[in-house]
Amino acid sequence: MNTVKVSSPYIRSIPSMVLKELQWAQPNPSYSPKSPSMLATNLIKSYFEKGSVKEARNLFDEMPERDVVAWTTMIAGYTSCNYDSLAWSMFHEMLNEGFMPNAFTVSSVLKACKGMKSYSCGALVHGLAIKYGLMGSIYVDNSLMDVYATSCCSMKEACLVFHDVNPKTDVSWTTLIAGYTHKGDGYGGLRAFQQMLAEGADQSAFSFSIAVKACALTGASSNGVQLHATILKHGLDSSLPVMNSMIDMYCWCQCPSEADHCFNEMPQKDLITWNTLIAGYKRSNSSKCLALFTSMESQGFTPNCFTFTSVIAACADLSLLTCGQQIHVDILRRGLDKNIALANCLVDMYAKCGSISDSRRIFDSLSYKDLVSWTSMMIAYGVHGYGKETVKLYNEMVRSGIQPDRVVFIAVLSACSHAGLVNEGLTYFNSMLTDYNIIPDQDIYRCVVDLLGRAGKTEAAYELIKNMPVDPNDSVWGALFGSCKAHKLPNLGKLAAQFILEARPDMAKTYLMLSNLYASEGDWGDFAKMRKLMKGLGGKKEPGCSWIVLKNDVYSFVVGDKVGPQMERVYEVLSMMVLHMDEADYVPDINCCLHDPEDGT
Repeated sequence: MNTVKVSSPYIRSIPSMVLKELQWAQPNPSYSPKSPSMLATNLIKSYFEKGSVKEARNLFDEMPERDVVAWTTMIAGYTSCNYDSLAWSMFHEMLNEGFMPNAFTVSSVLKACKGMKSYSCGALVHGLAIKYGLMGSIYVDNSLMDVYATSCCSMKEACLVFHDVNPKTDVSWTTLIAGYTHKGDGYGGLRAFQQMLAEGADQSAFSFSIAVKACALTGASSNGVQLHATILKHGLDSSLPVMNSMIDMYCWCQCPSEADHCFNEMPQKDLITWNTLIAGYKRSNSSKCLALFTSMESQGFTPNCFTFTSVIAACADLSLLTCGQQIHVDILRRGLDKNIALANCLVDMYAKCGSISDSRRIFDSLSYKDLVSWTSMMIAYGVHGYGKETVKLYNEMVRSGIQPDRVVFIAVLSACSHAGLVNEGLTYFNSMLTDYNIIPDQDIYRCVVDLLGRAGKTEAAYELIKNMPVDPNDSVWGALFGSCKAHKLPNLGKLAAQFILEARPDMAKTYLMLSNLYASEGDWGDFAKMRKLMKGLGGKKEPGCSWIVLKNDVYSFVVGDKVGPQMERVYEVLSMMVLHMDEADYVPDINCCLHDPEDGT
């Protein structure tokens, strides 16, 4: 037998890439293919992550076999996409099919209960968790605490669950602190945080951030300073979320210099940092808010909807129409005009800047209008004295299927008051009680008293106050006092003023108003008595302030101010106006003004 030797030029070596692929393709005894059910479940999860809720449900319905993982994936997916009622329905279907939930199933459906703010649903799941022996799972315990803190009127149930949690992790403590914060109980949150530190529990940046938020709710800067020192001690001053919370806390505690210091000392800033400080200055110094916005853009940060919400509100506070229009153009250029929160702010801004037609144009352009949209437009009409348009808009809103709330009724009643629509206002007041079961609070009663008082029905307003189910506060009596002053009813006005002084004995303005009431009657003894009491308080009425915009610069003017740019020319023009008034024999009506002979105002 002859052998043929093949020469080497005909031999081709196998490329290394192909060898690797072949090696990978060899049977692997440790590899087991995934079941169709597991593959379908993973695909459902992907659908939910992309927001394709309908496709996820269709795939789930086509699955021939479903296990508890598939059901749990559907429940968690619905919850993650804020379809809480569908998640709850899916949980019902799962139980009816005879599947036993696991800890992750229960924690997922508890998140849906939180989203629905349903105490009864949460309590039902709590009972099932006990039945199936799932209490003690950290996921179940923390989710249950979260539900009770959100849906109950107190923290009692959440604290009972927390007491039985063992061991307590930093997530457990943070959930408890967040629960108090959600209830608006900042001091309760701080007490829980102090207990957490005392017991030596593990701390995280998130637990400190929530504690800082609790501190902001107290409004006490002293607590904030102590918490800031604790943050420095634990080396968390480099944590961006913690320091952003500190800036927010100092802003809420009205400590802008401390907020600025934290901001300037931060080596790294993100958009949230800028937004937090901008929003903080919007509440205290709108001009600084706009300056920060300009600085933020110059440093390369791109504003988002939250940024523009604060900036638009600042323009509204300063009545800067041109600036507001420029920011509106920026919003359009960035494609953010479809954001309903921004649109609502623009409606409010244009109204406060005097352009009610632009407010209505933006309102009409909304493809979807929520309760805030309708309320903003009604307030805009009311501020401009368009009472009938407000009433018409309210009726349109009700026909569209949106139920009014307390703020809507305040807007409608206030508009009716300024437009003299007494009968319409009283009709809506009665409708609030009978049709919507909204219990009127002090602000509602103040609006109705003002409605009656402006129409000259002061005695009826007084009768309403006497029949209130709660003791009227100073704002309600203040509305009656203003009516008495306008319609020259000194006796009833004195009575209202006395109640105001009992409620707010430190309010210098009330002493001033009452002293002027005595002066108008020639009762100089009581006038001197009120002035003496006012001096004893050390109070002084807040000076009047106005401003104008000239070439994109804001010029403010305060009563009696002698310092400012071109102030001499301002007073020259003012003197000329006084001369023209004298030449025209103009006699100002000063009966509605507060007179203080000591400062000439």
